[in-house]
Amino acid sequence: MKGAKLLFNRVVKVHILTLLCSLFLFFFTVVAQAAAIDVRIDLSKQEMEVIVAGDHEYTWNISSARRGYETPTGWFRPNWMTRMHYSEQYEYSPMPHSIFFHEGYAIHGTNETKRLGRPTSHGCVRLSKKHARILYNLVRQYGMHKSRILIRNRLPKRPAPFNGDFPIMMD
Repeated sequence: MKGAKLLFNRVVKVHILTLLCSLFLFFFTVVAQAAAIDVRIDLSKQEMEVIVAGDHEYTWNISSARRGYETPTGWFRPNWMTRMHYSEQYEYSPMPHSIFFHEGYAIHGTNETKRLGRPTSHGCVRLSKKHARILYNLVRQYGMHKSRILIRNRLPKRPAPFNGDFPIMMD
């Protein structure tokens, strides 16, 4: 009888410890997700919203693909970043603070700030150099793995919360 009671107490302690570890992991996951950089690009408005750790921090004008070109839509995660890139495809055009998210497509700074707010690019998402630098530094600070990019023709009022999955949603 005493052995059974001792075994029962050990089993209860193991279950309690398992529960506490699960709660800790759940809390850690929620905190890590809340620290994500959430970039929401609305092609119909030519605007980008930047949400940092769940708080709306910035809204900036962008320039996306002009007629005859395409900016990809859906959920993306940054693939790689570089402070200065020169487009081999388009006459070595400078692309400061580039965040590449899909094949050769990137979010990057531009000298053509007068064209922001309307589609004029070959498919990349252009920002002012200042805003591209801010976004680049935020993604670098929080990490590419904790950042996501949503590009849509129209953004919903409240996009679904970030759960770490990246479903492909094409318009």
